[in-house]
Parts: sequence; C-alpha cells; structure tokens
Amino acid sequence: ASHRMGRKRRARVSSDSDGDDVEMNGDEPAPAAAESKSLYEILGVASTASQQEIKKAYHKLALRLHPDKNPGDEEANEKFQQLQKVISILGDQEKRALYDETGITDDDALVGEAADNLQAYFRTVYRKVTEADIEEFEAKYRGSDSEKKDLKELYTKFKGNMNRLFCSMICSDAKLDSHRFKDIIDQAIAEGRGEVHQSVCEMG
Repeated sequence: ASHRMGRKRRARVSSDSDGDDVEMNGDEPAPAAAESKSLYEILGVASTASQQEIKKAYHKLALRLHPDKNPGDEEANEKFQQLQKVISILGDQEKRALYDETGITDDDALVGEAADNLQAYFRTVYRKVTEADIEEFEAKYRGSDSEKKDLKELYTKFKGNMNRLFCSMICSDAKLDSHRFKDIIDQAIAEGRGEVHQSVCEMG
C-alpha cells in the first residue's frame, strides 16, 4: 500500500511540473507577443479595458508629456508622439479589433525593445501624475491657443472624424465640447488656416 501511495504522490508531482511546462510552452507559439510589450501594457491598462479606461490612461500620460508642459524637451515630445500612435490604434474600435486579432502595429517604435522602453517610461510618468496636476493643466489648457492648435491638427489628421478626435484630444468631452469645438473649427475654416478638412457637419 505504501508503495502505491508513493507512486501516486510521484505522479502528482510530475503532473504538476508537467503543468508548468505546458504553461511555459504555451507562450512559445507567439514569439512576437512574448518579445515585446503589447499596446495595452505600454498604456498600462488591461486588454479587456473599456474605451473609457483607455482614454483615461491616455489622458493621464498625455497631460504629463504634452509639449506645453515640457518646452524644449525632445524626449518628452517624442514619447508624446508615440503615445498618440498607441491611442490612434486602441482608441479606434476597428483598429483595436484588428490589433487584438493580429497583434501587429506596423510601427517599429511600438514593438520589441522600443515597446519595452516605452512601457517603462510611461509607467514612471504615470506614477508622477496626480489629480491636482490634471486639474491644474486642464484649467490652463481649456480655451487656450494650445488647445485650438491641437484641435485643428487632430481634426485635419482624422479628416473630420470626431469620434477619433475626441479620443485623442486631451481634456475633452464629446457632450461638453462638441459645440465649442465646432465654433473653433468653423472659424479656422473661415480664416482659411492650414488644410482644415471641411466636414464640420459631422460634429452635429
């Protein structure tokens, strides 16, 4: 009987270690995913995060890295651009679904070692941002020339697609800001500044 128990115990131990092996091997078929951080990890959210949670995490980082907060800081400016690339994928439901399916970003700055560095950098930045920082920045930013500049750039970049614009536009709320933004863009078009795309009617 004791021999049989011994065999049973050994079998249990080996099945446990086999389980570990299986788990470890489970990561191997997708080396791309294992090699670099996912866009979700870079942003610091779960892959199941809602669009609202993704936008909140983006805003918290964007407020800290915005060029207005870091005049002359090339690294912060570069990371801000990369952050916008992340949100342009995760903030767009179609692009996010495609990324979830393929894990591909088509951007060297968001894969491999670059992605790992970006995730580490954002994690440090994220910890430094307080609610007070956000409120202070928002108070100065809303209605400023800097906000108008960002708005026009994003409006042109997204060809008038307001859903995508509101996702990338910091300190913005579609319910609160639609009419205010429409007025700013109408004025920019009237003044003929830049190549502001004339599909303002989408703003409703």
